[in-house]
Amino acid sequence: MDVGKSIPNLFTLSNLTSGVLSLTFIMNGFFKAAGFLILLAAFFDMFDGRIARKLNVQTEFGVHLDSLADMISFGVAPGLLVHSMIGGGFWTTVILILFPITGALRLARFNTNPTRGYFVGVPITFAGGLTGLLAIFGFSSVILSLLLSVLMVSTIRFPKI
Repeated sequence: MDVGKSIPNLFTLSNLTSGVLSLTFIMNGFFKAAGFLILLAAFFDMFDGRIARKLNVQTEFGVHLDSLADMISFGVAPGLLVHSMIGGGFWTTVILILFPITGALRLARFNTNPTRGYFVGVPITFAGGLTGLLAIFGFSSVILSLLLSVLMVSTIRFPKI
Protein backbone atom coordinates (compact mmCIF):
# COMPACT_ATOMS: atom_id res chain seq x y z
CA MET A 1 0.00 0.00 0.00
CA ASP A 2 1.34 3.41 -0.99
CA VAL A 3 1.05 5.67 2.07
CA GLY A 4 1.45 8.78 -0.11
CA LYS A 5 -1.91 8.09 -1.75
CA SER A 6 -3.63 8.15 1.65
CA ILE A 7 -2.27 11.47 2.90
CA PRO A 8 -4.74 13.74 1.01
CA ASN A 9 -7.66 11.57 2.16
CA LEU A 10 -6.47 11.87 5.76
CA PHE A 11 -6.75 15.65 5.42
CA THR A 12 -10.23 15.26 3.92
CA LEU A 13 -11.27 12.95 6.76
CA SER A 14 -9.88 15.49 9.24
CA ASN A 15 -12.12 18.09 7.56
CA LEU A 16 -15.10 15.73 7.97
CA THR A 17 -14.20 14.94 11.58
CA SER A 18 -14.05 18.66 12.38
CA GLY A 19 -17.46 19.16 10.77
CA VAL A 20 -19.07 16.31 12.69
CA LEU A 21 -17.52 17.53 15.94
CA SER A 22 -18.87 20.99 15.14
CA LEU A 23 -22.37 19.50 14.89
CA THR A 24 -21.92 17.88 18.28
CA PHE A 25 -20.77 21.14 19.83
CA ILE A 26 -23.73 23.00 18.25
CA MET A 27 -26.17 20.49 19.73
CA ASN A 28 -24.63 21.08 23.15
CA GLY A 29 -24.74 24.88 22.88
CA PHE A 30 -21.01 25.50 22.42
CA PHE A 31 -21.39 27.80 19.43
CA LYS A 32 -17.98 29.49 19.54
CA ALA A 33 -16.21 26.12 19.70
CA ALA A 34 -18.39 24.91 16.83
CA GLY A 35 -17.36 27.96 14.79
CA PHE A 36 -13.72 27.22 15.52
CA LEU A 37 -14.19 23.62 14.35
CA ILE A 38 -15.68 24.84 11.08
CA LEU A 39 -12.56 26.98 10.59
CA LEU A 40 -10.38 23.98 11.45
CA ALA A 41 -12.25 22.02 8.77
CA ALA A 42 -11.43 24.82 6.31
CA PHE A 43 -7.76 24.54 7.24
CA PHE A 44 -7.76 20.82 6.41
CA ASP A 45 -9.80 21.43 3.24
CA MET A 46 -7.27 23.99 2.06
CA PHE A 47 -4.56 21.33 1.90
CA ASP A 48 -6.16 18.06 0.77
CA GLY A 49 -6.36 18.96 -2.92
CA ARG A 50 -2.99 20.72 -2.93
CA ILE A 51 -1.29 17.71 -1.38
CA ALA A 52 -2.99 15.35 -3.84
CA ARG A 53 -1.78 17.45 -6.79
CA LYS A 54 1.72 17.81 -5.30
CA LEU A 55 2.00 14.03 -4.78
CA ASN A 56 0.25 13.37 -8.11
CA VAL A 57 -2.32 11.12 -6.42
CA GLN A 58 -5.59 12.81 -7.45
CA THR A 59 -8.50 10.37 -7.73
CA GLU A 60 -12.23 10.52 -8.40
CA PHE A 61 -12.67 8.91 -4.98
CA GLY A 62 -10.82 11.82 -3.37
CA VAL A 63 -12.90 14.39 -5.24
CA HIS A 64 -16.17 12.79 -4.12
CA LEU A 65 -14.96 12.28 -0.55
CA ASP A 66 -13.95 15.95 -0.41
CA SER A 67 -17.40 17.08 -1.55
CA LEU A 68 -19.14 14.89 1.00
CA ALA A 69 -16.91 16.24 3.78
CA ASP A 70 -17.51 19.81 2.58
CA MET A 71 -21.29 19.26 2.68
CA ILE A 72 -21.11 18.41 6.38
CA SER A 73 -18.47 20.94 7.44
CA PHE A 74 -19.53 23.93 5.35
CA GLY A 75 -23.19 23.22 4.53
CA VAL A 76 -24.94 21.33 7.32
CA ALA A 77 -22.87 22.60 10.27
CA PRO A 78 -23.15 26.33 9.40
CA GLY A 79 -26.87 25.97 8.65
CA LEU A 80 -27.47 24.32 12.01
CA LEU A 81 -25.19 26.85 13.70
CA VAL A 82 -27.25 29.80 12.49
CA HIS A 83 -30.49 28.02 13.37
CA SER A 84 -29.26 27.18 16.86
CA MET A 85 -27.62 30.51 17.66
CA ILE A 86 -30.64 32.58 16.69
CA GLY A 87 -33.26 30.10 17.84
CA GLY A 88 -35.88 28.14 16.01
CA GLY A 89 -38.25 30.03 13.80
CA PHE A 90 -39.41 30.18 10.20
CA TRP A 91 -36.39 32.03 8.77
CA THR A 92 -33.77 30.08 10.71
CA THR A 93 -35.45 26.87 9.52
CA VAL A 94 -35.23 28.20 5.96
CA ILE A 95 -31.48 28.70 6.51
CA LEU A 96 -31.14 25.23 8.06
CA ILE A 97 -32.56 23.79 4.82
CA LEU A 98 -31.33 26.31 2.23
CA PHE A 99 -27.67 26.59 3.24
CA PRO A 100 -26.83 22.89 2.69
CA ILE A 101 -29.00 22.68 -0.45
CA THR A 102 -27.34 25.64 -2.15
CA GLY A 103 -23.97 24.34 -0.96
CA ALA A 104 -24.68 20.95 -2.55
CA LEU A 105 -25.70 22.62 -5.81
CA ARG A 106 -22.52 24.71 -5.73
CA LEU A 107 -20.35 21.62 -5.15
CA ALA A 108 -22.11 19.64 -7.88
CA ARG A 109 -21.66 22.48 -10.36
CA PHE A 110 -17.97 22.78 -9.52
CA ASN A 111 -17.39 19.01 -9.72
CA THR A 112 -19.03 18.74 -13.14
CA ASN A 113 -17.64 21.99 -14.55
CA PRO A 114 -14.41 23.02 -12.79
CA THR A 115 -12.95 26.42 -13.60
CA ARG A 116 -9.42 27.79 -13.62
CA GLY A 117 -8.53 31.16 -12.16
CA TYR A 118 -12.02 31.91 -10.85
CA PHE A 119 -15.01 30.38 -9.08
CA VAL A 120 -18.57 30.59 -10.36
CA GLY A 121 -20.55 31.46 -7.25
CA VAL A 122 -19.14 31.78 -3.75
CA PRO A 123 -17.37 28.55 -2.73
CA ILE A 124 -19.14 26.62 0.03
CA THR A 125 -15.92 26.67 2.04
CA PHE A 126 -15.96 30.47 2.10
CA ALA A 127 -19.67 30.70 2.96
CA GLY A 128 -19.44 28.12 5.74
CA GLY A 129 -16.10 29.41 6.97
CA LEU A 130 -17.41 32.98 7.24
CA THR A 131 -20.40 31.70 9.21
CA GLY A 132 -18.06 29.83 11.56
CA LEU A 133 -15.75 32.83 11.95
CA LEU A 134 -18.62 35.14 12.85
CA ALA A 135 -19.95 32.59 15.36
CA ILE A 136 -16.63 32.75 17.21
CA PHE A 137 -17.44 36.42 17.83
CA GLY A 138 -21.00 35.58 18.85
CA PHE A 139 -22.57 36.87 15.62
CA SER A 140 -25.11 35.12 13.45
CA SER A 141 -27.43 36.58 10.83
CA VAL A 142 -30.32 35.19 8.83
CA ILE A 143 -29.92 37.91 6.21
CA LEU A 144 -26.20 37.22 5.73
CA SER A 145 -26.88 33.47 5.55
CA LEU A 146 -29.58 34.03 2.92
CA LEU A 147 -27.19 36.24 0.94
CA LEU A 148 -24.41 33.62 1.13
CA SER A 149 -26.87 30.92 0.03
CA VAL A 150 -27.87 32.95 -3.02
CA LEU A 151 -24.24 33.79 -3.81
CA MET A 152 -23.25 30.11 -3.71
CA VAL A 153 -25.61 29.34 -6.61
CA SER A 154 -25.11 32.63 -8.43
CA THR A 155 -23.22 32.85 -11.71
CA ILE A 156 -21.02 35.68 -10.43
CA ARG A 157 -17.32 35.02 -10.99
CA PHE A 158 -15.06 35.30 -7.96
CA PRO A 159 -11.27 35.22 -8.42
CA LYS A 160 -9.34 32.32 -6.91
CA ILE A 161 -6.73 33.48 -4.43
